[in-house]
Amino acid sequence: MRALCSFLILLAAPATAENSRPAAPASVHADRPAQDVRYPGVMTLDVDATNVAQRILRVRQVIPVAAPGPLTLRYPEWLPGKHAPRGPIASLAGLAIRADGKPVAWKRDPRDVYAFTVDVPRDARALDVNFDYLSPTETSQGRVSVTPEMLNLQWETVALYPAGHYTRQIRVRPSVTLPASWQGVAALDGVTRSGDTLRYGETDFETLVDSPMFAGRNYKAWDLGHSVRLNVFADRPGDLAATADQIEAHRRMVDQTVKLFGSRHYDRYEFLFALSTELGGIGLEHHRSSENALPRTYFTDWANTASMRSLLPHEFVHSWNGKFRRGADLWTPDYRTPMQNSLLWVYEGQTSYWDFVLAARSGLMPKDVVLGEIAAYAANYQLQPGRAWKPLLDTTNDPVTNARHPLAFRSWQRSEDYYNEGALIWLEADMLIREKTGGRKSLDDFARGFFGVRDGDWGVVTYTFEDVAAALSAVVPHDWATFLKTRVDEIAKPPLGGIEKSGYRLVFRETPNPYQVSNDARSRTADLSHSVGITVSASGVISNVVWDGPLFREGVTTATRIVAVNGREFNEADFRSTITAAKDGKSPIELLLKEGPRYRTIRLAYTGGLRYPHLERVGSSPAPLDRVLDPLR
Repeated sequence: MRALCSFLILLAAPATAENSRPAAPASVHADRPAQDVRYPGVMTLDVDATNVAQRILRVRQVIPVAAPGPLTLRYPEWLPGKHAPRGPIASLAGLAIRADGKPVAWKRDPRDVYAFTVDVPRDARALDVNFDYLSPTETSQGRVSVTPEMLNLQWETVALYPAGHYTRQIRVRPSVTLPASWQGVAALDGVTRSGDTLRYGETDFETLVDSPMFAGRNYKAWDLGHSVRLNVFADRPGDLAATADQIEAHRRMVDQTVKLFGSRHYDRYEFLFALSTELGGIGLEHHRSSENALPRTYFTDWANTASMRSLLPHEFVHSWNGKFRRGADLWTPDYRTPMQNSLLWVYEGQTSYWDFVLAARSGLMPKDVVLGEIAAYAANYQLQPGRAWKPLLDTTNDPVTNARHPLAFRSWQRSEDYYNEGALIWLEADMLIREKTGGRKSLDDFARGFFGVRDGDWGVVTYTFEDVAAALSAVVPHDWATFLKTRVDEIAKPPLGGIEKSGYRLVFRETPNPYQVSNDARSRTADLSHSVGITVSASGVISNVVWDGPLFREGVTTATRIVAVNGREFNEADFRSTITAAKDGKSPIELLLKEGPRYRTIRLAYTGGLRYPHLERVGSSPAPLDRVLDPLR
């Protein structure tokens, strides 16, 4: 009852001029927790980003100090949106600290390697801090964020901050010097340009970290309405050749999102979007912007990029779900306090539901592609053996335990399934609300009531599991706590309840659905999970093996290469044809495999043919799922 009352009070609260600010974290660091008190003075942070050839960013900070004695400077570790300690401290080099022109010794804390302790000299008023950030030059070192054509500047990678304070209490004035003639965009206020140097107005360190920059040589921007701008940076000028219809689909996506939530939790919003084969891929949310990177062909090969187009709506939805409303254990006062991810099935799972819904409502993705994506999710979890031992809740720890490293047997280990399995849970919740109310209400009502409150507020309002259940009950009475706990906390049956109520059913056919056609073409792979139990690249390298599937039972592992099929050099189309021919039980599937330096031949006893998931309409009456995907008026 208390949770319901709290929700109703929040729902009724008027919009305010001030942004919401959580008072205290759900947990504190046991050793010297941060205090919600103002750090004296204003830091300056100047970044020289002109050496893009060698990917070296040179940093100078001036950090004011109030008194002599020990001071700890920290490199950001636990980063919002990454749900894990991902601060790339190994890329920091050449650290030198001075006061009044004289060197000041620093020492790294061996128990806390993100902390550097200095002894501030008597009479010093500030520390002059200099270091280099050596951005990865190849993918084996980490995500490439600097190329000769563009830059993705994340401020947390190029800054130290004084420990002991909430980061929102630390003031900073940032600047960045770009290569000649480059354009740069960040959702920071008060920008002025002098030559190639962009200087921003004073802000707090929390807002700075939440406001990355994209910059580059080839740039174009479009107004999408609702104070939203699409900023696109590309490897080549021709990659920016978007058509009017393509941009209009993005405008409809923004409009449909604002209609869904009935509010805006930003004063302005900047899509930072890179089209590149050199810059590392990314999709990362911020309150007033998002970092996005997709292949160069996003606009120029529009017919074959449909499966990519849920990225921008996903990150935009996060302005409401994840940035404004945030799980209480995910909000932390600084970048040292560990985050806890227990509500990521709301933060990411419901966002993953809305991304394909909004893509369909706006026409950004064709409806048949969206139906294919839902079918692919459902079939994956119907097949996935790892669900027999690992509940969905435990996958919220995967960002910490695995950090998105490749897995030997993903279907058995599971990995961050709170995204797509979470989306299927929210599909079921939507179908249940529609069923119980005769179609008068839906999950849209939850979105407006839970995420849409306090129009104009771009602060943070935290929530708990009980708040989520209470908000659902405010839409339609039901035992939502049990509904959610049995699907999230426990070992549960495959999450197909939403499809069963949707007016569609999951079936398998011999041809891939439109989503898989687009996805396989983009990734240059063939997903044969539901037939021979592997995903294989165009060159024959196996990237995924389904646990206890046909090829798993032959001892096959990831990184194995199929050299030949029935005595002929591997060819993806021929391999599919061979699988189809084997249905007669008389045509063998003989594979020559290369595993490291070793070769071996296997005869695969599989006669099931090609199997790809599809959603098939049931009956002739309007389907609830069709109504979900219809645009809001």
